[in-house]
Amino acid sequence: MGTDDEVRVVSSLEEIYDAASLETHTRARYATVRDAFVKAYGREPDAFARSPGRVNLIGEHIDYEGYSVLPMAIGLDTIVAISVNASSGKIAVGNTNEKYTPKTFESSPEQDVDAASLHWTNYVMCGYKGVFDFLKESDKASPAPVGLDIIVDGTVPTGSGLSSSSALCCAVAVAVMHALGLNFTQGEIADFTCKCERYSGTQSGGMDQAISIMGEAGVAKLVDFNPISTNDVNLPEEAAFIIGNCLAVSNKAETAHERYNLRVVECRLAAIILGLKLGMNAEEASKIETLKEIEDFVGSMSAAKAAAEEHLHEGYYDAREIEELIGVEAFMDVFSSPASKLVLSHNEKGYKLLARTLHVYSEAGRVHLFAAACAMKVDPTELGVYMNGSHESCRALYECSCAELDELVDAFRAAGALGARLTGAGWGGCAVAIVAKDAVESVLKAVHESFYSSRIAAGLISADNMATTLFATLPSSGAAILKGVSFA
Repeated sequence: MGTDDEVRVVSSLEEIYDAASLETHTRARYATVRDAFVKAYGREPDAFARSPGRVNLIGEHIDYEGYSVLPMAIGLDTIVAISVNASSGKIAVGNTNEKYTPKTFESSPEQDVDAASLHWTNYVMCGYKGVFDFLKESDKASPAPVGLDIIVDGTVPTGSGLSSSSALCCAVAVAVMHALGLNFTQGEIADFTCKCERYSGTQSGGMDQAISIMGEAGVAKLVDFNPISTNDVNLPEEAAFIIGNCLAVSNKAETAHERYNLRVVECRLAAIILGLKLGMNAEEASKIETLKEIEDFVGSMSAAKAAAEEHLHEGYYDAREIEELIGVEAFMDVFSSPASKLVLSHNEKGYKLLARTLHVYSEAGRVHLFAAACAMKVDPTELGVYMNGSHESCRALYECSCAELDELVDAFRAAGALGARLTGAGWGGCAVAIVAKDAVESVLKAVHESFYSSRIAAGLISADNMATTLFATLPSSGAAILKGVSFA
């Protein structure tokens, strides 16, 4: 399936889920969602939509810089049950987990998302607004807004780096599209959900939405941007991937101004300065959005990296130094959006431009080396080398790791993993490790003992929750619409 294909509409769970998950919990889970919908709204839903989380195997913090990434969809997902409620005129949103309180919205797609509230339903409204935004931008007729009843259930742990927020945003967008009788291609949905999720306050780059919508069982995806496209990557048959949650929670929206969005700003500032140093005029340089544009300008990644090392200095730049380099007008343009204004108002240390740039260029190179190694069916040990290099770059240059992630990565390597790295935005969440397939059980056991046993004893994690905290995974299916499904 590709960007021009539509989201699959299926009538059985077997078309999406593997036999093991159906046997143990998936059928019962869908029945629970249906029953919660009936309890809340007095009738069964018209349809279900689901969209998965993802693990990024390599390519961290480079999608928003225009570079390819290499994720795969995972079995953990978000389910949205939906029905039109023409008489209510409201968007009613509930959750099977009582921790996530319900909320009701007006049906107008013009309403703002209350990003400051940090309420989980913000991502629901991002997906809802995205459908109408896309229709408007495409000069397509929009249906009149109607009331919608929604129940959500998710198994992707929040703050884990496995894209729970994008799974929710994408599942809602697909559900709303179907409920309103619309049809978009996978590429269109991936593109507009990337844009609309930014209403939550995070300047996301597109990887999470692309793989959640376009993931396929059995293959990872090399995802390219501008425009979005994917190519299948067949992973080594003799290797497996294990995900572990370091238990340090990092919610992107809550910390975006001092972490994720700050890195986006630092990369753009570096790109503008490099553009000027390399001979662009002020107007041309001020329009630069990504470091990929600098590579395109100089002709190669090695030349772009050399330019960064020549023209950017180590350590921090303060605002005044940057203003002198690029001009006050260009500086203020970088900080013109609400998200970037928060970065400016909270920033006290300054902006570390050389280190961020070197990470982006080196990580982009590792992605293509990883994909090429998979195509050539090399020993998986080589893939481990690239993953280890990625983690070190994230830790030292991009500074998006944390003590718990570093400890977990070390635990994986000590247990016999061929390589391990943080995955997702970082500052908490998950690590992913590549292991020999015949070593999966021994690595799981060793990491459980070395990293998790003391945390279970301390009450940081319950033994009952370990199935979604430390687990082996295979590439799974992307988004789907489910109609007429039997849960028997």
